[in-house]
Amino acid sequence: MAEVAIRDLGVGDVDALLALYEHLNAGDARPSPEAVKAVFAHPGLCHFGLFVGDVLTASCNLAVIPNLTRGGRSYGVIENVVTHVDHRGQGYGQAVIRHAIEQAWAAGAYKVVLTTSRKDPAVWAFYERCGFDSGDKRAFVIRRPATA
Repeated sequence: MAEVAIRDLGVGDVDALLALYEHLNAGDARPSPEAVKAVFAHPGLCHFGLFVGDVLTASCNLAVIPNLTRGGRSYGVIENVVTHVDHRGQGYGQAVIRHAIEQAWAAGAYKVVLTTSRKDPAVWAFYERCGFDSGDKRAFVIRRPATA
């Protein structure tokens, strides 16, 4: 059985990460090299990858955001949660999310927020199994209008 490990991702992992993102949002435009460098250099933003052997199998990112409420304690936002379609249901997604939550607590965050655009109740149940409470807050989203 292959070894499973979770680690921080860096610029050198971008090809594997973008390939994994095809299982999240198929057909997304590839970011420029400059955008990749800027994302990985952004303070407070971490990308975590779960590897089975040397294959990136699951990932998420965590932004830890400074805050002036709650006694000045930061909060975390987890986004871009994805597990390769061939490896779902094996606990890899939960493991990488738990890792991100632990990192948020280590950074002093008082809460972690996660949103999903998926409408599948099984996906919602997955996040609840990870410890998230769908009834605690309500999320609202606005997207930038397409430019002509």
